[in-house]
Amino acid sequence: MSFNTAFTDMFHLRIPVIMAPMFLVSNEAMMKSAMQCGIMGTFPTLNYRKENELSALLKNLNRFKVENNCPGNYGVNLIVQQTNPLYKDHLELCVKEKVPFYITSLGNPKEVIQRAHEYGGKVFCDVTNAEHAEKCASLHCDGFIAVSQGAGGHAGPYPQSVLLPFLRENYPHIPVVAAGGIATGAGILSVLALGASGASIGTRFIASNEASVSEAYKNAIVDSGMNDIMMTERISGTPCAVISTPYAKKIGPKQNWFERWMSNNPTTKKYFKMLVQYKGMGKFEKAVKPGNYDNLWAAGQSVELIHDIIPCENIIQRLEAELEEAMFHLMQRHVAPVQANNK
Repeated sequence: MSFNTAFTDMFHLRIPVIMAPMFLVSNEAMMKSAMQCGIMGTFPTLNYRKENELSALLKNLNRFKVENNCPGNYGVNLIVQQTNPLYKDHLELCVKEKVPFYITSLGNPKEVIQRAHEYGGKVFCDVTNAEHAEKCASLHCDGFIAVSQGAGGHAGPYPQSVLLPFLRENYPHIPVVAAGGIATGAGILSVLALGASGASIGTRFIASNEASVSEAYKNAIVDSGMNDIMMTERISGTPCAVISTPYAKKIGPKQNWFERWMSNNPTTKKYFKMLVQYKGMGKFEKAVKPGNYDNLWAAGQSVELIHDIIPCENIIQRLEAELEEAMFHLMQRHVAPVQANNK
């Protein structure tokens, strides 16, 4: 069964799926598996902060794609806020290596769109509301990542059942990929029915053999349910979805009055946000390593649907099979009876 969409056609993918970029989780092995299996693999450039790391990885992925004639592709996630001190350097490296696909987050994507379009790269922008969508559309982005309720990391405030139709109605010429709460083939089909051109799936891939995190983190994904996810502002200043471990509950969901004041004061907000994000990155980095007791693990509500730790290849194969099965059952349950009644 073929599932061609505007997104699959844009990148010649087999399956309308993005392996979502995940801080400290996404790695080279996961990208190669995604590319070989016919989906879009993406990673945050901030996973590669040491000198020459990012450049070497991009060269490896470009070489791997050509040598293996991959049916999938890869891309990067750039945090375009001024609070990201590596943004400019990482953008230059990505442009130099002609990265085919970008996802922009938490800032103005104008420069990324302009630089990527110089050589034919495509830029999809994270959007969570009408204001974000209008800004990105006015800058001629190539697509939206509709980040909804249930997403891991920086989740949006609205459900896909509202956000997707809004984007399709107001920007019918811009492809939309849905992100948030998707971990099965049936979930993919549901967002396609709502008008999406694809699904961005992150949390499911944390519970993979290749993910660069501790077994404790992976087991927490498997063992947690949707009620075990909480939102906290204490990591980056923006609400972030994490598993409600004892440590996450200890730091709490909200910034204190002083942190909020520093974050909103015109004189201090840029540097204070940089400090908050730097400290938050440090907490996440410690938490993903074995033997750490201050467990702070990003995850979405789709943990409810994840029950095993398997290779990325198996996850993708399962998603494809589930997508076909969901479409088959939908046709059998609803379309076939209607056709029979009309005879």
